[in-house]
Amino acid sequence: MHIQLFELIKKHTVFILLLFIPFEFLSAQELPNILWLTSEDNSPFAGCYGDEFATTPNMDKLASEGFLYTHAYANAPVCAPARNTIITGVYANSGGNQHMRSNYPKSNLIKMLPELLRDAGYYCTNNAKEDYNIKKGQTEGIWDDSSGKAHYRNRPNGKPFFAVFNSNISHESSIHKSIPNKDLRHEPSKVKLPPYHPDTPEMRHDWAQYYDKIEDMDQWLGAKLQELEESGLAENTIVFYFGDHGGVLGRSKRYVYESGTRVPLIIKIPKKYQYLFPAAHVGDQVERLVSFVDLAPTMMSLAGRDIPNWMQGKAFLGDQRTEEPDFAYMFRGRMDERYDMSRAVRSKKFRYIMNYMPHRVYGQHLNYLWKAPSMQSWEQAYLNGQCNESQSIFWNKKPVEELYDTENDPWEVNNLADDPAYGDVLKNMREEAIDWSLRIGDTGFIPEAERSIRSPKGSYYDYMRTVPDNWGKWIEAAQSAANANEGNSERLIGYLKSDDSVERYWGAMGLLVMGEKALPMSREIRGHLPDASDEVTVVLAECLYDLGYKEEGLKYLIKVIHSPHLFARVQALNSIDILGIPFENVKDEIWKMEKEYDHEKDNRYDLRVVDWLEEKWANK
Repeated sequence: MHIQLFELIKKHTVFILLLFIPFEFLSAQELPNILWLTSEDNSPFAGCYGDEFATTPNMDKLASEGFLYTHAYANAPVCAPARNTIITGVYANSGGNQHMRSNYPKSNLIKMLPELLRDAGYYCTNNAKEDYNIKKGQTEGIWDDSSGKAHYRNRPNGKPFFAVFNSNISHESSIHKSIPNKDLRHEPSKVKLPPYHPDTPEMRHDWAQYYDKIEDMDQWLGAKLQELEESGLAENTIVFYFGDHGGVLGRSKRYVYESGTRVPLIIKIPKKYQYLFPAAHVGDQVERLVSFVDLAPTMMSLAGRDIPNWMQGKAFLGDQRTEEPDFAYMFRGRMDERYDMSRAVRSKKFRYIMNYMPHRVYGQHLNYLWKAPSMQSWEQAYLNGQCNESQSIFWNKKPVEELYDTENDPWEVNNLADDPAYGDVLKNMREEAIDWSLRIGDTGFIPEAERSIRSPKGSYYDYMRTVPDNWGKWIEAAQSAANANEGNSERLIGYLKSDDSVERYWGAMGLLVMGEKALPMSREIRGHLPDASDEVTVVLAECLYDLGYKEEGLKYLIKVIHSPHLFARVQALNSIDILGIPFENVKDEIWKMEKEYDHEKDNRYDLRVVDWLEEKWANK
């Protein structure tokens, strides 16, 4: 009897002791560590993704020990808006943070991922890039440590960690300075160029140099994984590796194609957490559509915390894992000093793109992008008449809609939007793109300077939720503008008469899109100038100048050059450049503007356009 009692007590000793352990401590011990290893500006150029030219042994090994996602996407094709989406679980164009770069406030309703994970018991570190595209000061205190010294090994004993390490080795800037050919490890002559790139020595060199940088980044990845193994924490740590968007050769980064949005994503899950496996066996590929907006809710699911209802992504791991979505969504707004606006929808097979500014060419001159020798050579080849049809598209105005069969056309050069055989696919994906913008409250339909007037201190996410009845009206007006023709000109003129400056903006945009076909509306255009909105004035003035009323159009563009709103000035200077107005005609006013706003120190994108105008006309 005594022996039986002793055995019973011995058998249940662990259970009895656990009753006296605080719940919080027990939960913390059960939580997996999470390590994010991120690299900048790279598409899935890796052996494990079928790229035989790439040298990526560490990435390949990680894929063999984990799960490789074949359909992983950045929601924005450029770093700051993409990172904003990652850290919030809210599309940056819903939060009002889609323009590259900007400094607009985040809604207080939206908490950032490390804040939520710290509340869940994690020690959170970031080494070291943030770049979340929000108002300065709003990231203070969200990490336990965000610096070049941040590391999971500095955590308190027994505390699980969420740690981020970022590499900029493969960043776009890595090809700005050419390495001598003799020092390249990847042979330029063996590069398989995309069909839209001309075969120039600079293009081949930059591709080869970029593959060298990917190899260097892969070595960094291997070192971080080795460091985790040596720490003795690998068996308790889920590892995520992903690129922060596509890149970096022309028509990738900043563009909502596969080349700009598809990223490598590999997740290694220790055997003790095999109940989290997304596929049957380690080393399997996972075809589920995932995008950056899904990362934050997935982390909450792994941490065993309820996913906040304001998060817009879908968890793809953990007990709150959802059914696979049918689509992933992408967006493009202002890129530094150049305005454009596109929305994209990706299914497993197709990519749809809606271009809301089809009158702008793809290849608008962008100071930073043009630092690459390959970009300069592509432009020169086009000007020399050395580009074929596919290579010339980039330098022309855009179609309103693009549709690509990405399975059979991975470089997306054969636009199927006008092919009747794909009419149903086009209609379905167009409706999905519009519905998505409606669901999230897409702030991109309000011109940037106008947003600052309507909500000068608050977040645009919050502002949008005070005007939900306007979302549909604005999107409808933008659709009418993009598809402008003689058949809807009366509607566009009607928008010009609206009390709402957003509707007036899109009415004016539609008339600009029409080009010379808007000539019969010249009287109405002239009668609406100047508009109370600087941005409406810019669009109408460009339209007027383009229709032959050059003196009058220039007068109003010069007026907006002196606007107190930075991004109204940027738009006016964009118009001056695109219209080819000689610098001599505007330089005095521009120099006055520079002095007027000398107190504005950050992100003077107006001055970037000025630099280009001066260089452009100096070389003529």
